[in-house]
Amino acid sequence: MLRVATFNVNGIRATHRRGFGDWLAARDCDVVALQEVRAPITALPDSAFGGYHAAYDPGELAGRNGVAILTRMPPAAVRSWGAPAARIDPDGTVEQPERGDTAYPKLARELRDFAHQGRYLEVDLADAPVTIASLYLPKGGLPAHLQQPGRMREAPDGGARYERKMRFLAGFARQVTAARRASRAQGREFLLLGDLNIAHTPLDVVNWRRQVRNEGFLPEERAWLDGLIGPRRLVDVVRQLHPQAQGPYSWWSWLGESFAKDTGWRIDYHLATPRLARTAVRAQTDREPSRDARLSDHAAVVVDYDLPRDPVTPVSPFRA
Repeated sequence: MLRVATFNVNGIRATHRRGFGDWLAARDCDVVALQEVRAPITALPDSAFGGYHAAYDPGELAGRNGVAILTRMPPAAVRSWGAPAARIDPDGTVEQPERGDTAYPKLARELRDFAHQGRYLEVDLADAPVTIASLYLPKGGLPAHLQQPGRMREAPDGGARYERKMRFLAGFARQVTAARRASRAQGREFLLLGDLNIAHTPLDVVNWRRQVRNEGFLPEERAWLDGLIGPRRLVDVVRQLHPQAQGPYSWWSWLGESFAKDTGWRIDYHLATPRLARTAVRAQTDREPSRDARLSDHAAVVVDYDLPRDPVTPVSPFRA
């Protein structure tokens, strides 16, 4: 069995103060993909990742973004979009990138401005034929024609944040297809984890009719996700296991009573190649019992895959 979690921690230092270490030890995952770690390696808490090996890319924007993937065994290879990601041993030792660790040799042109922001990281597991990616997709904003001063939490920007997100989406659609095919060429399944900042269907957000003019549920964003998900591309594993459920939501605003009333969004995903998706037997969102017990504004999404665990010969999908 392979237990895998994705968790936007909204700042690893803050989440640690709230009990992340206890959650990590109790949940007993084999792999944990993190987003918004928001901390350089030198600022990580002591024993930040328990007994796990960590591939870590904090990005170059201070206090923003950053992704990591925690594994029980050292990964066979690590790939990032910018400089090669760091490896952190369970004792906190930071290792230099190993043979097979690399930045992507070919990055979609729309993604080049994002390459050093700590938004994407992938690893080849050493004990299962799976490549796992952690993604933090830009939140975005509203197109210019939907921006109304006085009704927005942020100042109108003429659609700049919206256009930035749409550029990312255009490039990432090609990039993830290339990553999926590279994994298949090496006999590996592919699993994309992370915060996509898009709710896909009316089941994935409260009061969906009121949300169609809000970022994260715009028709063009949902159409993009339609193109990413399909029976021969990537499968939404949680929705596969809970086809008619409202939610389960994975994000709630800190404001007001959003958490208490469960007025949330499902924006954190396991997107798996079809063969891997068919092995999923259980999916759970770790929603805390009360607002005061929350670790983050997101909840971890945990899936059990009925997958054998055997050593895998490390092979780079980008070898000549």
